[in-house]
Amino acid sequence: MRLEKRTEISRWALVLAPIGAIAFTLLVSALLVLWAGAPLGQTYALLFKGGFGSVFALSETFTRAVPLVLTGLAATVAFKARLFNIGAEGQLYAGALAAVAVGGMHGGTGFELPFWLLFGLMMLAAAIAGALLLLGPALLKAQLGVDEVVTTLLLNFIMLLFVSMMLDGPMKDPTAMGWPQSVALQSELELSKLVAQTRIHTGLLWAAALAVALWALLKYTVLGFDIRAVGANAKAAAFAGVPVTRTVVLVALLSGALAGLAGAIEVAGRTSYVTLDMSPGYGYTGIVIAMLAALNPMGVLAAGVFVAGVLVGADTMSRAVGVPTYIADVIVAASLISVLVATLMTQYRVVVKEKGRAA
Repeated sequence: MRLEKRTEISRWALVLAPIGAIAFTLLVSALLVLWAGAPLGQTYALLFKGGFGSVFALSETFTRAVPLVLTGLAATVAFKARLFNIGAEGQLYAGALAAVAVGGMHGGTGFELPFWLLFGLMMLAAAIAGALLLLGPALLKAQLGVDEVVTTLLLNFIMLLFVSMMLDGPMKDPTAMGWPQSVALQSELELSKLVAQTRIHTGLLWAAALAVALWALLKYTVLGFDIRAVGANAKAAAFAGVPVTRTVVLVALLSGALAGLAGAIEVAGRTSYVTLDMSPGYGYTGIVIAMLAALNPMGVLAAGVFVAGVLVGADTMSRAVGVPTYIADVIVAASLISVLVATLMTQYRVVVKEKGRAA
């Protein structure tokens, strides 16, 4: 048995593949729900209602989707160039810490700058912090061939230890009664709400705009062509004159900046300060979202909302029928595997050999 690349890919196959993947995911999850002794129809209805069934549910889903979309974009642009950035979690925290360092210290007044300028510097600092955290592993890969999966993954733990040190040290909020958290931003530096009396903020517009911008960059610019060429075959790209090292460095700066902005927007839009549990794994989930979207920036928007809705809806479902919230993780993981297999089957077909003949 072997896989053989298809000479032609059917458009119908491309359309039906994700539908089949979703159906398979729901089937696998249904077996687990039945195993837990919960009513299947009610469980799925509560899952959908909890994530999308009301204004409050939608606002919570979109709020959760903002950092997921941004980390998904960070993974997308890096993976396009075969720079496997597993460090978006650390880059998110680096961006959040840099944002508070600029916009939260000195009582939020900075250097007596106008708030609009201080806000811009805050976001710039976050993007630079995230970019610099990925620059080292990218250079190590480009110059010495060091595996970036290992270096970016380890930097996550190093960054979390650094954040812990800062929250217990120079950036600790003296009014937090000993709780390890940073000083808070002033209200003028926080993102405004899109819907009154909800937590959804204008960071959603930032995420959507950055997704469109990244899609346009990859599709219509020379840099986008270089990124796709390096991702397809770095040696062939170098032979054709593509500056591979420069492209990898630029991709690292862009990917890290997007993850850093995720941290800054999460602080300015939701938390107002940095804590060690600010992110429940947004950086790692962003990788799943990028793969679900097939490394398409516009698809990242849909995948981010889908995953956020499942995670938010699982809380409501769990309280009502007693199914553990971990079912959300199963749904996300199963959907990823299903989409990857379905996509593979649209490009390859299974060939079975019997006694020297292909069947």
